Amino acid sequence: MKIQWSLIAALVFALVTAVFAVINVNPVEVNLLFGIVNIPLILLILGCSLIGGLIVGAFGIYRQYQMQKQIRTLAAEIIHVREATGYTLEVQQAAEEQKKQEEAAQTAAQNAQDKQP
Repeated sequence: MKIQWSLIAALVFALVTAVFAVINVNPVEVNLLFGIVNIPLILLILGCSLIGGLIVGAFGIYRQYQMQKQIRTLAAEIIHVREATGYTLEVQQAAEEQKKQEEAAQTAAQNAQDKQP
């Protein structure tokens, strides 16, 4: 659902940017390091939007790469801890089952005591 809202927001932003760019077609002077360039404002707006989108996309890809790396590291750490402690899912399930049986036995004993006059 979050992805759908992000897509809708991106489309609305793109539409607003396009409308704003089409309205502003007058030429403007842009001072660059090597000189002054006259370009239509529409190209400047669309170019800056494109560059901003590329920067955000690159940052997102980098962040996703970092998170995948962290997931691999944590998964390896979990495996190491399981090997060091002998922990397995079956051991945990057996311990939980035994605890449930003990609680049921205590509850039954408590109920039997409560029923006696």
